Amino acid sequence: MSLSVTKTLTLALLSILLAASLMVFPQEALEGSIRGLQIWWDVVFPSLLPFFIVSELLIGFGVVTFLGALLEPLMRPLFRVPGVGGFVWAMGLASGNPAGAKITARLRHEKKVSRIEAERLVCFTSSSNPLFIFGAIAVGFFHNPQLGIVLALAHYLGNIIVGLIMRFHGREEEAASPPLKPKVSGLLTAIKLLHEERIRDGRPIGKLLGDAVQSSVRTLLMIGGFIILFSVLNKILSLVGIVAFLGTFISVVLTFFHLPSEFNASLISGLFEMTLGAQMASETSSVRLLEQIIVTSFILAFSGFSIQAQVASIIAETDIRFKPFFIARVLHGFIAAFLVFLLWNPFYVQHQLAEKEWQVIPVFLQEQSSTWFQSTWNLIIHYGSLFTLLMLILFIILTAKNALVKFK
Repeated sequence: MSLSVTKTLTLALLSILLAASLMVFPQEALEGSIRGLQIWWDVVFPSLLPFFIVSELLIGFGVVTFLGALLEPLMRPLFRVPGVGGFVWAMGLASGNPAGAKITARLRHEKKVSRIEAERLVCFTSSSNPLFIFGAIAVGFFHNPQLGIVLALAHYLGNIIVGLIMRFHGREEEAASPPLKPKVSGLLTAIKLLHEERIRDGRPIGKLLGDAVQSSVRTLLMIGGFIILFSVLNKILSLVGIVAFLGTFISVVLTFFHLPSEFNASLISGLFEMTLGAQMASETSSVRLLEQIIVTSFILAFSGFSIQAQVASIIAETDIRFKPFFIARVLHGFIAAFLVFLLWNPFYVQHQLAEKEWQVIPVFLQEQSSTWFQSTWNLIIHYGSLFTLLMLILFIILTAKNALVKFK
């Protein structure tokens, strides 16, 4: 039997087992589906849509080309990607997963990056946004805003290290067909490229805005489907005992890194869905806070199979391969966890000691510094569902309008 046939039979069997599990546990599957829908409806859609729309507009108006020309001297030597990678990096950091993959795929469609460059780029532009780290994790789960500093530093420094490592990816393939390096001589040339890009696009502002909304909503609908699917899958796996079975292997890994076996459930859940895994890690009792943060940092960096599946679906429309991205997520997980161990004493323990001894807190570590993150997070929680509803209505109107124009 060939490998291809074996793969087909395996996938068919897994699909049948999943369908059977849904029929055996309909109530639990519904609960998992509702939980995933709530996460998408209340948080993911309203927090990601503005960034997706803005990124589409910036690409259409030529701003990305302009920034790429200016950032070329920085991004090319460090990460061996074009200057436009700086825009993807910034947008991925600000908006979170899977924005970096979406923008990278768009740039690949536009032929602004080669396949190897796109694979390098998507590896280190995938991250959680600061709002999620400070608002949901540090304050929401751990009720300690100072932990957000450690988590954020470990997360973003880890991504930079991953980018420096992945710059060596594809060197042999790239040597066979080296990418074209844009000839940039300064600000005036960058402005000229911006103007030429806008003229080349040619769409009026109204058309560009409508296309940006439709493209962004379609991507978010796909993301919502993955979130719901993996929320149900995580619930089903725990019911059929697979989570407990995997726990025996996870225990060996935890023992190797001198971590308590109490993190079995949270780590397994985090491998599938990082929000649930981080929440369970924060609720794990009889363990040290440092150990909780190490596990949480790994979960955030690994991103979970849910987000990885979203990225795989986005880049599947291009020739970008998924394997380098998966390797980068594993690397990022271990690097971010190790960085927490290194940063714990200077950025958390020393701060706690100074607070007790002097009752003085450095300005950038004050609890008030996380007020903005928590306020914004609460705003999304309270009004995110209304925003989602309004934008879906706008999406339906625009889609119907385009359909009528084509019909005529």
